[in-house]
Amino acid sequence: MSDSPVRVRIAPSPTGSPHVGTAYIALYNYCFAKAAGGRFVLRIEDTDQSRSKPEYETMILDALRWTGLQWDEGPDVGGEFGPYRQSERTDIYRRHAQILIDKGHAYKCFCTEQRLNELREQQREAGGHLGYDGLCAKLNATEIQANEAENRPFTVRMKVPESGSLVVNDLLRGEITFDYATIDHQVLLKSDGFPTYHLANVVDDHLMEITHVLRGEEWLPSLPKHVLLYQYFGWQPTQVIHLPLLRNADGSKLSKRKNPTSILYYRDLGIIPEALVNFLGNMAYSQPDGSEIFSLDKMVDAFDIQRISLGGPIFDIDKLTWVNGQHLQNLPAEALVQRLVAWRYNADFLNQLMPLMTKRLTTLGDFNKYCDIFFLSEITVDSGAVTPKGKEAEDTRDFLQKFVWELETLVQFDRDAVEQAFRVVGNLHGWSMRETTHAVRLAVTGKTVVPPLFDSMAIIGSDLCRNRILSTINQLGPLGKKKLKKFRESWDRARAAYTEPTT
Repeated sequence: MSDSPVRVRIAPSPTGSPHVGTAYIALYNYCFAKAAGGRFVLRIEDTDQSRSKPEYETMILDALRWTGLQWDEGPDVGGEFGPYRQSERTDIYRRHAQILIDKGHAYKCFCTEQRLNELREQQREAGGHLGYDGLCAKLNATEIQANEAENRPFTVRMKVPESGSLVVNDLLRGEITFDYATIDHQVLLKSDGFPTYHLANVVDDHLMEITHVLRGEEWLPSLPKHVLLYQYFGWQPTQVIHLPLLRNADGSKLSKRKNPTSILYYRDLGIIPEALVNFLGNMAYSQPDGSEIFSLDKMVDAFDIQRISLGGPIFDIDKLTWVNGQHLQNLPAEALVQRLVAWRYNADFLNQLMPLMTKRLTTLGDFNKYCDIFFLSEITVDSGAVTPKGKEAEDTRDFLQKFVWELETLVQFDRDAVEQAFRVVGNLHGWSMRETTHAVRLAVTGKTVVPPLFDSMAIIGSDLCRNRILSTINQLGPLGKKKLKKFRESWDRARAAYTEPTT
């Protein structure tokens, strides 16, 4: 495989708004492939049937297309190694899982969820290694047949040697040793017949002739499992490069709790794609001439994988804004006009606003007074005014946090869905519609008088709305990580039990 033309891939999961981390990983894969005259493949990892949505896939493809990181093969453009959606390849994974079982490298696990939960709790109390204890690996043929005769649900797990270690190699990090005792008997095929990430990606990377895998360093613990799978199948492993994680200012992994993470947020904010790509290119890479402002073509032309820095790159939004400014200021006036038109000042976008304005305008100049909320990158919010009359700031913060979580569940972000979110969170929190709309209106727009709120939020968009509300939550005093986790668990339980009141 090492003599083959370079082939790389990204495999995003369509389970939410497209993450800037996906664009970051895509950028380095793209540059590595194009610098070597290779091919860049996009594969959709949609085997999580409970969370994957076609709408999210569309959002991912649109967002990555917007960045200019165009793939050579994928679900929308085709290619000789398709299909490129993992949900369309389930028969392939089941056949390969059976191959591993037949070779004695995998086994059917009939353990119930209750037993697995009890096992984990026992291991936590003992303070030892968390992982499957290999019980079903010891079943004999008669016991397996008996379980199958009862049609007991099962998963397929990978066997791992009981002792010894495995040495794996990363092109940037060198040799890394993993003790087998620390490697779990990974589930390869779930009880619903769909594969886990580990089986699907190893099988797909081999069958699609991927030569190099560039991914985030959070996947390093999975590397020995993948190398074992390659050995079990008798295949030549891909070469791997684990890129440093994007970080918040405090050094923690980039998260939407502390930073906006959606590509669409930055697009809607007014960041242009060249600037976002340039900024991500600076995250873990330095140009040979030391320049901070450069084009994608320039990055490809000078790309050398050994110039990647393994330090923790900080995702600094102020720096991104500066980079964006440099690109905008270098545009000719006519080109800048074209960018503004493409962003917001076009007929399609303005036509969404006009039905909200027809009963409000007395002069054309009134349009700016009412509609600036749709064009501003930042709004000013009086955190004291956000709290409804008779409520406390802490209670308002809690309501807004619940509201953000509810918005995150909306696949279709339209007027009706937004209104439903108000009803659900208001009912569960015990607030009236007047109180909920007051708090959200101020958090999203900074104003007490705006065009119809539900329609306005649908036009502003999910990502901008959520991040404006999160900014207000930070002003009100956010919960700490542990308290937030408990608060989220409590909300999830309440939300799962919620039924719409009858009228």
